[in-house]
Amino acid sequence: MTDIEARFWSKVDKSGDCWLWTAATTYGYGRFAITKRQMIGAHRFAWETVNGPVPDGMVIDHLCRIRLCVNPAHMEVVTNGENVLRGEGLSALNARKTHCKNGHEFTPENTIVTKNPSGNGRACRECRRAAWTARATCPECGGSFSARNLARHRTNQHGGSHV
Repeated sequence: MTDIEARFWSKVDKSGDCWLWTAATTYGYGRFAITKRQMIGAHRFAWETVNGPVPDGMVIDHLCRIRLCVNPAHMEVVTNGENVLRGEGLSALNARKTHCKNGHEFTPENTIVTKNPSGNGRACRECRRAAWTARATCPECGGSFSARNLARHRTNQHGGSHV
């Protein structure tokens, strides 16, 4: 064991199943100073010490979900996308949904993949269809319009802005 490895492991509490980092942290993750100018994630140092380098384009996923854990047995090398989808963030939670808010199942036939500034999303085809075909009556002239077009009709035909 090198001096750097000995210094690293001296900062680890191995008393439980998760081996907890006890020194510096950033955003809840352990940070280890290899030199005065070179910092590395504590979990990454532990992984690389035991298993070798992490391949380019890959990241380390904490299978135990404990950010301070440096037990290599609790880690797996995955793509960043896989790591995100395994997590508890909004992207992961939404990706795990099987039904829309109205209870329609997300099947290939009933799912619309959307693109927006923050990335990709999905919408329920059945809900979209219902929104477009819903009818509403104009209170001014009694005409029937799609619910989506009623406000435009009222503004164009009856003046002013209407809600």
